[in-house]
Amino acid sequence: MVTVENATNKKYDRLPREAREILQSLATKWGDEIDSSALQMIPLKGAMTNEVFQIKWPTKKEDVSRKVLVRIYGEGVDVFLNREDEIRTFEFISKQGQGPRLLGRFSTGRIEEFIRARTLSAVDLLDSEISSLIAIKMKEFHNLDIPGPKNVCLWNRLRNWLTAAKKISPPEEAKAFRLDSMEEEISALEKDLFDDHQTIGFCHNDVQYGNIMLDEETRSITIIDYEYANYNPIAFDIANHFCEMTADYHTDTPHVLVHTKYPGLEERKRFLQQYLSASGRQPSDAELMQLVQDVEKYTLASHLVWGLWGIISEHVNDIDFDYIKYARQRFERYWTRKHDLLGKEKTTRD
Repeated sequence: MVTVENATNKKYDRLPREAREILQSLATKWGDEIDSSALQMIPLKGAMTNEVFQIKWPTKKEDVSRKVLVRIYGEGVDVFLNREDEIRTFEFISKQGQGPRLLGRFSTGRIEEFIRARTLSAVDLLDSEISSLIAIKMKEFHNLDIPGPKNVCLWNRLRNWLTAAKKISPPEEAKAFRLDSMEEEISALEKDLFDDHQTIGFCHNDVQYGNIMLDEETRSITIIDYEYANYNPIAFDIANHFCEMTADYHTDTPHVLVHTKYPGLEERKRFLQQYLSASGRQPSDAELMQLVQDVEKYTLASHLVWGLWGIISEHVNDIDFDYIKYARQRFERYWTRKHDLLGKEKTTRD
C-alpha cells in the first residue's frame, strides 16, 4: 500500500500530472474524504496490455474508503486497437448498465468506476455455477446493439495483425512462426468457417477470467475491458473463452497454457445449453450440437489471433510476460488441432 506523501514513490510517479489532477478533483467533489491528496495506490496484477491501479482514499466513515480504477495504456499497443472506438464502446456499455462508469480521461489512460465485486481467478472458470453465470452474461453481451457498422472484424483483424507482425519480427522469428504462409492459412480458415447459419453478435473477444467480475452478494457477473470488442461470430467469442480456461496469468509462469484444463464435451455442452436458453427458449439438440461444432472450429481462429498478438507484444510491450513462448504455444495448438477440426492435411513443419 503506497501513499502520495512519499515523493520518491515510483508507482505514483507513473501517474501523469493530468491523471493526478482528475483524481484530486474527484476526491474534492465527493467531500467525505479525510484528505483529498492522501490517496493510496495499489497495483493490480494480471494485466498484459495496460498497467492497472486501484486508487483509494480514507473517508470520515470508519473502515470506509472511496475507490477508483486507473488504467495506463501500454506503449505501442495502438496497433491492436482504436482507443476512440474503445471509449465509445465503453461509454455505451456503461449507459446500458453493463459495466463501470467512465470517470475521466487523460492522454495515456483513463479513470473508471471501481466495481465492488471481485475479479475472477483461473479456478473460478472451472466452477459450474460461475460458468453458468458467465454463459448467461455472454448471451446478454452478444445481444447489445452497439451503434455503428455491424461487420465481422475477425478476419480483417487477423490480416492487420499479420502485417504488423511481419514488419516487426526479425527474419529468424518470422520464419520460425511461418508468417510468410500465414495469409494463406487465414484465407483458408475464413473460407472453412464461413456459414450462413452462424449468429453474429457484439463480442468481447477477450473473455478471460481477469475481465470478469462477480458480486458475491447478488451473484451477478460483469464483463469489463472492451479493448478488443467488436462484432464477430458468437462462436468465436465462446471458443476464445474456452481457450482461456487453459491459462492462469497469476503463476510464476503466466505464459504457460495447460491444455488438459480445456473443458470436455459435457462441460462445453452444459455451458452452451445455458447460453442458448438464456433468452427463455430451449434449444433443440441439433441446434446445440451445431454450436458445439462451430465453437470448436473457431478455437483455431482464437489461436491465430493470440499467437499474432504475442509476437507483436514481444516487440512493443515492456510488461513482464514471455509473449514469444505464449505465441509459440498458441500456434502449436493451431497446427495440432487443425487436422482434427477441419479434416485437412496438416502442413509439414519447416
